[in-house]
Amino acid sequence: MKKNLINVILFVLAVAVFTSCKKDEYETIQIAKMISVKEMRALPTGITKATPAKRTGKIYIYNDYLFINEPNEGIHIYNNANPSAPVNVAFLKIPGNVDLAIHNNILYADNFIDLLAFDLSDMNNIKQVKRLTDVFNQLYSPGSEKYLYTYKDTVVKKRTSKDKIYYDAYSSSSSQGGSGQGGSMARFTLMNDYLYAVGLNNLSLFDVKTASNPTFLKAITLGWGVETIFPYENKLFIGTNRGMHIFSATDPANPVQLSTYSHIFACDPVVVQGKYAYVTLRTGNNCRQASNQLEVVDIEDPAKPKQLAVYPMQNPHGLSTSGDNLFLCEGNFGIKSFNIANKTKIGDNLLQHLNNIKSFDVIAGPKSLIVTGEDGVYQFNYTNAANLKQLSIIKAQL
Repeated sequence: MKKNLINVILFVLAVAVFTSCKKDEYETIQIAKMISVKEMRALPTGITKATPAKRTGKIYIYNDYLFINEPNEGIHIYNNANPSAPVNVAFLKIPGNVDLAIHNNILYADNFIDLLAFDLSDMNNIKQVKRLTDVFNQLYSPGSEKYLYTYKDTVVKKRTSKDKIYYDAYSSSSSQGGSGQGGSMARFTLMNDYLYAVGLNNLSLFDVKTASNPTFLKAITLGWGVETIFPYENKLFIGTNRGMHIFSATDPANPVQLSTYSHIFACDPVVVQGKYAYVTLRTGNNCRQASNQLEVVDIEDPAKPKQLAVYPMQNPHGLSTSGDNLFLCEGNFGIKSFNIANKTKIGDNLLQHLNNIKSFDVIAGPKSLIVTGEDGVYQFNYTNAANLKQLSIIKAQL
């Protein structure tokens, strides 16, 4: 009886959270299915032939490669040496995966409640080198028996606007040194030979000084509503739906909380450049009390962050900075670029608004501006932030 009740609860959660519309009259929902931990660990993982993504999740760049997560399925790997013509080279199958980070040729990825490490030294022969079990155990179902949930795509009749549900995928899982670069929606990040992963209510620490042999150290309780993490100059900026935590990682094995910048209940990615943090707040399924806005926070004294400016937006999601430019995803309303040289005039310095792309996260990379949209992953030449020029699109098989 308990297991059936959990199934019903998870079915409702899956319908309400993990849906995306595909056709005019129909939509694909992901229905939850319970599996035991033993069954989960028996699911196949590892490298397979290249396949197109059905949905796009987190993005990550490392050397000349672009990694695109397909939520709960695994990671698509593209040779992105030429952003105008990315080449799909492989698919890394990882059931339950939503996040990743790469350090010294080792890729770390969540596999439901476990952390997996893969050696990328030979991209034609990627091998799993480590599994750390039970490190993300917030995903356990209630009760003494350990069950998890996975998903199955099902096509159903689309809801009308009258019964509309707000969808905003909430995953259960920017870097330095020999590491890659993730987007502002990341829940994994690397700094000073440590991997940091935020869960629903905590921060997990892993020692990755020996990259192929990650070691779990501890989890720090943060309170519910944790969403994203961003590293900058030996500090960790953790976005939650009620504010931004700032931690000092001067001692990387023992992060110390310096302060919390609070705001109204809202979905909250954050990026940092210099002595300023840029925070987006938006409405959505978990954020209905929020306003749609960009906040600029002065963090010169990280123990006393203070709001410098607020700018109204349409439905801001992920964001990225490069020099004096800020690139901001507006969900269904497109992507915008701003000049941010004058922090108190950003709202007056819109450079460009591409309103024909549904954008959710963005990375200002060394070769291209990489944007995740509903229909795929776009790349732009952003040499002139006022005139973004599309280089390519990796289409999702909707």
